[in-house]
Amino acid sequence: MTGLDTAASRCLSRSISVSGLGCVRGGRVLLRDLGLELAAGQLLMLRGHNGAGKSSLLRCLAGLLPWRAGCLQWCGKELFPRDAGYQRQLAYMGHQAGMSDALTGLENLRFSLDLMAVGWNDARVQAALHALSLAEVAARPFGRLSQGQRRRLSLARVLLCERPLWLLDEPDNCLDAQGEQYLGEALEQHLAAGGMAVVASHRNLALPISRVTVLDLSQPVAARNEQVAVC
Repeated sequence: MTGLDTAASRCLSRSISVSGLGCVRGGRVLLRDLGLELAAGQLLMLRGHNGAGKSSLLRCLAGLLPWRAGCLQWCGKELFPRDAGYQRQLAYMGHQAGMSDALTGLENLRFSLDLMAVGWNDARVQAALHALSLAEVAARPFGRLSQGQRRRLSLARVLLCERPLWLLDEPDNCLDAQGEQYLGEALEQHLAAGGMAVVASHRNLALPISRVTVLDLSQPVAARNEQVAVC
C-alpha cells in the first residue's frame, strides 16, 4: 500500500486552483490571465501548437518559472509556487532528466526516491522498469543511456514517487505500445487513489472520459476562460 493510498480520504479534499496567471519569457508573453481548477481524481490535458505555452505552464505550476501575475491555491490556501509544503506534494517531469550521468539508472532512481522520502519497493521498481523497457539497461551508467531511455527513467521516477500532483510534459514520448499502456494504467490508479495530474501530450491517453478535461492553450484567452472542455 502506498503513502497516497493510505491518505486516500485526505486526498479526496485536495484541489489546486489557478487564477489570472501571467508569464513572460524572453520578452514574450506566453500566458495571460489563465485560470484552471483541478480536484482530486482529475487529470487536465494540455493541448496546443508548439510555443503555445504548455511546457511553460507546467514549469509555472512546478515553481520553476516566475509568474508575472496570478494566484495559486492548494487545498483552498493561497501560497507561492515555491512554498516548501506545496513542493512536497508535486512530482515534475520536464524535458531534462535531472539525473547524474556518473550514477547508474538504478542509483539515480534510488537517490531520487530517497530525496522524496519514498521507500524502495523492489517489486514495484522492477515492474515499472520492465513495463518501460528499462530492465536490461537500468544498471548501466545514466550517461550511457539513449535519450529515450533517459526519458523513460524520468517517467519511472514520477510513477513511483507517491506524490499527489503529477506535472508531466509529454510523458508518452519515446514509449512503445507496452509503455503507453503502463502509463495509462499508472495514471488511472493515481487518479483513483485521489491523485491529480496535469499532462501535456499530443496523444489521447486511455483514461475514462469522466476523469479528463482539456485546456487548449492555442485558443484566445476569452475562449479558454469559458473553462475546459471534456475530452
